[in-house]
Amino acid sequence: MRESMKTVRVNALSAKSVHDPGRHPAGNDLYLYVARKGSKSWVQRIVINGHRRDIGLGSYPTISLAHAREIAHANRVAVSEGRDPLLEKREAHKAARSPSPSIPTFAEAAARFIEIRRPGWSNPKHAAQWQSTLATYAFPIIGNMPVDKITRRDVIAVLTPIWTEKHETASRVRQRIEAVFNWAIANELRENNPAGKELLQGLPWASNETDHHKALPYEEVPQALARVRESTANPMTRLSFEFLVLTASRSGEVRHSTWSEIDLASAKWTVPAERMKARRKHEVPLSDRCLDILTETRELNHHGEGLIFPGRRGNPLSDMTYVALLRREEIPAVAHGFRSSFKDWCTETRPDGSWELPSELALAHEISKKTRKAYARTNLFEQRRPLMDAWAEFCQRVGEFPVDAGGE
Repeated sequence: MRESMKTVRVNALSAKSVHDPGRHPAGNDLYLYVARKGSKSWVQRIVINGHRRDIGLGSYPTISLAHAREIAHANRVAVSEGRDPLLEKREAHKAARSPSPSIPTFAEAAARFIEIRRPGWSNPKHAAQWQSTLATYAFPIIGNMPVDKITRRDVIAVLTPIWTEKHETASRVRQRIEAVFNWAIANELRENNPAGKELLQGLPWASNETDHHKALPYEEVPQALARVRESTANPMTRLSFEFLVLTASRSGEVRHSTWSEIDLASAKWTVPAERMKARRKHEVPLSDRCLDILTETRELNHHGEGLIFPGRRGNPLSDMTYVALLRREEIPAVAHGFRSSFKDWCTETRPDGSWELPSELALAHEISKKTRKAYARTNLFEQRRPLMDAWAEFCQRVGEFPVDAGGE
């Protein structure tokens, strides 16, 4: 019998509830395949050397949506470089079935991970910082252990001595250990991640009093958003926070936004002057991901009127909503700090300064009267559209950058 043709768009909120047999789109060339008996797996449909091929990326929920997108992106990069990811996967399976597979130690796995990520780090010091923190805190305990034999208890043994006294450093160490294990999972060296946030329940309580007014390095934003999407927070909280980051907006502008401000046909959000800090109307180009968020939100609202992101009682979300979300997910930043991350990304990815003025206008910052007069008619709206599209695309690229790019 043919599989059901009924499909549902898959996202981090709906993957668990998709049960109809068949392929369900999850964005770009990624699909969630549901067998008639109910098992689920990720499949990427991609063109390799002119031929459309299907690549299995692993079963759900062992492989999360964010992880599947990371693997799919790596495959697209491989194809763009003239490589065959399907052939490489088969060769990896063949190597894994060899009589004496070589399982690296954690220290060896960390070294390989750092070398792979090194070209994508804007600051050459990042590799040294990663090596230094892992060598100081992790290697003495798990460095010589095979990467597939390390348990959650072993990782807790690494973190416990520094969790309360050096909490910020300990959080960074955990994130870096987690990233190395994600690399090991991607290379089929193990099936789970013993450094995931579940182990936090086995660690002592630590205060985050020093984390006020902080912004993430822009390299860490994709991973932070992936955490938020996979969190157990209220759907409106998750969606509104991602919308805030992708539009580089202030908290109040998003929490009080209404459907009357949205022009879906033009993919534009117009924030009225009375809700802007500078008391001037602000037009925001909406990326495809922002439009997807609005679609998901409308489905949750069932009416598409009034507030876009209402709280549980229909009122605007509290200004403490994002504070609680970021603390719960152990993301060392505040909502407003993601505007700084966006600005840093604009500056470092376009060192020629071509995004300087568009980014200032995207942030609705005050600019000189002379410059404002020169651009008053257009406000560079159409020039800001590719900027915001590029930012949204960057924010989906989980796994290309380190979980944490800072130093101790």
